[in-house]
Amino acid sequence: MTVDLPDEALARLRAEAARRGMSIDEVIVELAERLPSDAPVASRRTLAFVGAGASKAGITRRMEATLAEGFGRD
Repeated sequence: MTVDLPDEALARLRAEAARRGMSIDEVIVELAERLPSDAPVASRRTLAFVGAGASKAGITRRMEATLAEGFGRD
């Protein structure tokens, strides 16, 4: 695999690898192992929020219902 990194990031990786007496690949593996693995990346949701407060049109109730549907709640 080839990864293009900004010069500053590559310099930081080289310095950290030298400090630890490791290869850059080993440092990258160690960093990757620290990433959260609780859910596959493809299944993570990105939520968009809309500002909703008290309104005469009832937007708050509609937003609550929409959010509940999105989370599988009644």
